[in-house]
Amino acid sequence: MSDEQLIGGAETLREHSRDSSVSRVESAKHTSIDISELELTYADGTEAVSGVDLSVGDGEFFGFLGPNGAGKTTVIKVLATLLSPTAGEVRVNRFDVQTEPRKIRESIGYMAQETSIDPELTAEENIRFACEAYGVPRGERDERTAELLDLVDLEAVANKRSEEFSGGMKKRLDAATALVHRPPLVFLDEPTTGLDPAARNRLWEYFQRINEQGTTIFLTTQYLEEADTLCERLAVILDGGIVADGSPADLKREVGGDVLDIELGDGPEARARAATIAREFDDFDAATVEETETGISVTAKAARQSGTDLLVALRDAGLIVTGFNVRAPTLDDVFLAITGERVDTDDGAAIMEELP
Repeated sequence: MSDEQLIGGAETLREHSRDSSVSRVESAKHTSIDISELELTYADGTEAVSGVDLSVGDGEFFGFLGPNGAGKTTVIKVLATLLSPTAGEVRVNRFDVQTEPRKIRESIGYMAQETSIDPELTAEENIRFACEAYGVPRGERDERTAELLDLVDLEAVANKRSEEFSGGMKKRLDAATALVHRPPLVFLDEPTTGLDPAARNRLWEYFQRINEQGTTIFLTTQYLEEADTLCERLAVILDGGIVADGSPADLKREVGGDVLDIELGDGPEARARAATIAREFDDFDAATVEETETGISVTAKAARQSGTDLLVALRDAGLIVTGFNVRAPTLDDVFLAITGERVDTDDGAAIMEELP
């Protein structure tokens, strides 16, 4: 399954997510996360975050985006009480991170990038161990374990050691262990990194399901189509501060126009010349121009109306245009416009296929 098929197949899920989430946010009387003027400076003098203001409503599916080094991980660690802020006020589930860290830890779930399951334990044993660690009453553990195995679709392999599981199955089991105490708020830190599209889609459906049951989700991800599909609201952090906040549709509108992708027949020198011509093109005032692997990409209000004029200008300059397309902006274009870079989604190592 290609990423394009994955995105297309998720359209129904996306619309359902938007429709079901609006009523939850509008009716929310409380917030799960409140951050006011958060600052954190490390011991070596590095200012990681400065003046961050952010709130996340109860029941919201919220996405937190930013390039490496922007302060994203620092904010998450403060919310999870792993770091203490230098200044500002931070409340999680109405508890203060400075004075009530234990209550926060008891009321949140956390799924890190690396799974924390024990490979020598079975799926059922991993969940039972998490029940014990989180203090789930003994009389409720059998029912809770069965419920979570069903939720993450691992009943058929409940008695298999998790070292035999595929990457996607381990991720789902890890998510189940983070939910044994039924936390009202779950932090998902790049939960689908390294998964194939099919396994990623299964986790999408799972996250959507627990959100529909009322769980507030705080998601960080390097897959922008994931954020676009699942999240009703996004915030982008850059250089330690929030630089954008709104729904995916709102942020796309703020890009300011359509995107013209142009493929060129020559190499890097031709792309550089084409980018210069596009930046100096009169009809593309305040346009964003990026060199791509095959040509250039231009984001401008007049991209649809004046795109053919740019193609003529490139031809007159002796450049060979082999293809072009005008499209609406994606979250990847939003991220580029805001941060000046695109998200690297190279998965690296190969992933095992899903077991039946």
